[in-house]
Amino acid sequence: MIANVLSIAGSDPSGGAGIQADLKAFSARGVFGMAALTALTAQNTQGVSAVHALPADFVMEQIRMVFADVRVDAVKIGMIANAEIAAAVAEALRLYYRAPVVLDPVMIAKGGAPLLAPQAMETVRRRLLPLATVVTPNLPEAAALLDGPEAKNRQEMAEQARTLLDLGPGAALIKGGHLSGGESPDVLATKDGLVWFESLRTSTKNTHGTGCSLSSAIAAELGKGCSIPDAIRTAKAWLTGAIEAADALRVGSGHGPIHHFHHLWTEKDISR
Repeated sequence: MIANVLSIAGSDPSGGAGIQADLKAFSARGVFGMAALTALTAQNTQGVSAVHALPADFVMEQIRMVFADVRVDAVKIGMIANAEIAAAVAEALRLYYRAPVVLDPVMIAKGGAPLLAPQAMETVRRRLLPLATVVTPNLPEAAALLDGPEAKNRQEMAEQARTLLDLGPGAALIKGGHLSGGESPDVLATKDGLVWFESLRTSTKNTHGTGCSLSSAIAAELGKGCSIPDAIRTAKAWLTGAIEAADALRVGSGHGPIHHFHHLWTEKDISR
């Protein structure tokens, strides 16, 4: 039986991040993808020029309608935009859903534009984190969630991952892509301890949507019934391939997208 996975997130019209990246990641990982929009953005590979948050009650109604008709095996939460939407998503999940939730706390676009209102942070901490099976912040996002400094090394990453658990999620995966050097380690904290996921940094500017895509791939694997460590391990292996193949795409002049379908498209598919 094919798993059904719902993304609750914002839109990226250039297709590299947000809902568009989530649906690509779901398809690439072999699950049926669905989407409830929280916000519209005007953006491309060079940055975000405008954000239009949808009414919170409309966001909740989208979610309600999906759950009223479709078996949902996992949920990924991405861009929330504001406190009202965060509260609406939390209430919808409380009322209708009892399965894995991956929370990717999207706060700042790769170009620096804010994607989460400052006053929404407390709502995310109080209402959404306790609902998360796993939360997947990068280093700046983890620092913001903990209202502290950004981790600069593995020891600080591990300490912050453990501290995040105190806020209520079942597990915390802190991504080390912002560390300096040639490695990009991630650390998972659960009640059973720490697990490190090692990877080398790929030399490419085409990394738009990596966080969205990783969290969606994790949600896909959880929807299939995988354990959290196995879901992360599988998702990271797929993402590494998508980043390594990103330069095969020619999308925009800024930070281009990763290649979600690197393992599916052949030379015949992409040749002109």
